[in-house]
Amino acid sequence: MTRQPRPDFLLVGAPKAGTSALHLALAAHPDVFVTTPKEPKFWLCEGAPPPHWGGPGDRHSQQEWVWHEEAYADLFRPAPPGSVRGESTPFYLWHRGAQRRIADALPDVRLVAVVRDPIDRAYSNWMHLWSDGLEPEADFETAFARQDERIAAGFAPFWRYRDLGLYGEQLRDLFKLVDPARVLIVRYRDIVDHPVETVDRTCRFLGIREGQVTGIPRDNSRPYVAPGWRPRVFGPAVRAGAWAGQFAPPEVWRRLSVPVVARLQTADAHRPSLTPAQRERLLPAFARDIELLSDLTGEDFSDWLSTRDRGSFAQRAAAR
Repeated sequence: MTRQPRPDFLLVGAPKAGTSALHLALAAHPDVFVTTPKEPKFWLCEGAPPPHWGGPGDRHSQQEWVWHEEAYADLFRPAPPGSVRGESTPFYLWHRGAQRRIADALPDVRLVAVVRDPIDRAYSNWMHLWSDGLEPEADFETAFARQDERIAAGFAPFWRYRDLGLYGEQLRDLFKLVDPARVLIVRYRDIVDHPVETVDRTCRFLGIREGQVTGIPRDNSRPYVAPGWRPRVFGPAVRAGAWAGQFAPPEVWRRLSVPVVARLQTADAHRPSLTPAQRERLLPAFARDIELLSDLTGEDFSDWLSTRDRGSFAQRAAAR
């Protein structure tokens, strides 16, 4: 019987929690087929184009969203017979409409949710946008506090530094729609500290052979951009170019932006760690949700209540 061109699994979240690294590891498995693009974002839409988001770079990037049903099906048609097919859009876990549409249309799909200390995740999220020249706010805590203002201004989901890390609420709502047995929760720390075991655990969940992937690539972190004259000069140029990029094919701005974004970066800039005082100020935004996540999963996430910074992927991997 011919299989319908649709996913067998989805990496549903969370952004900046290690989904890209796990996606690349699974893509190296001989029994797995993953889509190009990696993040089609199809289930965020409902048979219509994405909303006209208004944050820096949003209208440029949303050109790459796949929202036509047939175009989404086409992504899976090249899959070899018998392969396990998947795609990775890390906003599906947060987006309640996507949860509902996935539950209705894909009753047998398996869902993988990668979760990370929500403060570290938010900091990495800010760092990603700041280092790309899109985030105009040089202070992380200030940018974090501006979430509601930016939502009101129509910024895209990636600017939700707080909400994207509320995994307890997200999983609570997801478990109302799908059997929790179809959801695998993977911790970011296990991707870093136990990469081979984490891939094999994911393979068991997906029903494919273990022992086929020997590691997990590093995540897609950006070089740090130190505050100063460079982001003041080149940041507005990047944001203006990203706005203009909505009127050209996505690959045009991506190519033109490379030398401009490179001018933001310096070889001697080092990613600063969050201080215990910063973490203590941010913890109230997540403490109740961390408790909810522990109750839902039966796992202990109390280490996320610590004021100790855990560092970037590269720093943690180097310390292993």
